Amino acid sequence: MKIYEGLNDFPKVPNPVVTSGTFDGVHLGHQKILERIRQIARSIGGETVLITFWPHPRLVLYPHEHKLRLLSTFEEKTKLLRQFGIDHLITIPFTKEFSQLTSQEFIEQILMEKIGTKKLVIGYDHRFGKNREGSFEYLQAHSYEYGFDLEEISRQDVDEIGVSSTKIRFALEKGDIETANSYLGRPYELNGLVIKGQQIGRSIGFPTANIHIPNDYKLIPKDGVYAVEACVDGLMYKAMLNIGNRPTVDGTKKTVEAHLFDFQGNLYDKQITIFLKAFLRDEQKFENLDALKLQLQKDQKRAKSLL
Repeated sequence: MKIYEGLNDFPKVPNPVVTSGTFDGVHLGHQKILERIRQIARSIGGETVLITFWPHPRLVLYPHEHKLRLLSTFEEKTKLLRQFGIDHLITIPFTKEFSQLTSQEFIEQILMEKIGTKKLVIGYDHRFGKNREGSFEYLQAHSYEYGFDLEEISRQDVDEIGVSSTKIRFALEKGDIETANSYLGRPYELNGLVIKGQQIGRSIGFPTANIHIPNDYKLIPKDGVYAVEACVDGLMYKAMLNIGNRPTVDGTKKTVEAHLFDFQGNLYDKQITIFLKAFLRDEQKFENLDALKLQLQKDQKRAKSLL
């Protein structure tokens, strides 16, 4: 997959089959669109082109609202799109100025002039352009002017899956990992750098990797304990994860900490990927470290059985 920041360096490609959107999470609904544009491209000897926007439009247009948390960082989204076989990924910097582009200007300047779109595929109820004025009906009514074919993933197809980024966010915020993962078609992941913590876990026989998540817009699921898998240096480990303020030790700041089963060695300064598999319990305050240790032993036993 070739990645372009903006449109200036995008070359002419044969029969571009195009879709556009934020594709946050690259969930099952998005995957249906990606599968369809690959099918079309194969049938007409074309190449797939995905136009996405960064930052997420809502982060730019409504910065003072309840802060939106995203399911995927740009790096995570790029990795997923590569896995799904997209040929070209165009990232358009989303600014307030860009948001003023009308749907007609978007079609003419981007889809027609810059990309030379052969076929455009959009999801049900997808809109674009200033004030989201561009709809499938608008495109259909003016399709004779544009010189490219148009296809919409039907409402029936979308409703059949019943998935949306909003539903996934809501599930994660409730700790409903099973629902979130079923909508994503894979485990929800967190990526970060292992940094030095207070080493309290080590003192009770449960050393943890304190994970710094560098992007503050990344959605961190509900506080609690999870059964997870962790990937470090290309190797997978069964593990459990705690998200929260660590009330037993009077913690004042939210942390994300993983205890990797059967791991020996130093994790500091290593990149780690956490794949959430199941929610075990809410975070709680224990009387003392001995009581916490006893509960962690129970958590570990249950996590191992689930994993």
